[in-house]
Amino acid sequence: MGETDRSSTGAEGHPSEAQRRYLERGLSQPGGKLPLFDREGREIAHKTIETCIAHGWAEPWFANPLKPDWLICRLTPAGYRALGQQAPDTEPGRAEA
Repeated sequence: MGETDRSSTGAEGHPSEAQRRYLERGLSQPGGKLPLFDREGREIAHKTIETCIAHGWAEPWFANPLKPDWLICRLTPAGYRALGQQAPDTEPGRAEA
């Protein structure tokens, strides 16, 4: 299924290469929205998404009523930090972790 996640994390709790590729895509999206598909159109591996959520780098954003099995996520402040970025402070309703 597209992006594979060979290890749950890289060294010292940093995102693996697959996780980093997934998370980096949110840097250029409004609200840090993360993709469902990679740049070649393949579905992002569920393990990659679930591991990013487990580490607090991503969070579920909203449910898709047309495709309830799709997990639509966004970057968290911890996700921005894992990528060496500062989370934008213009997001209403989001508290800093």
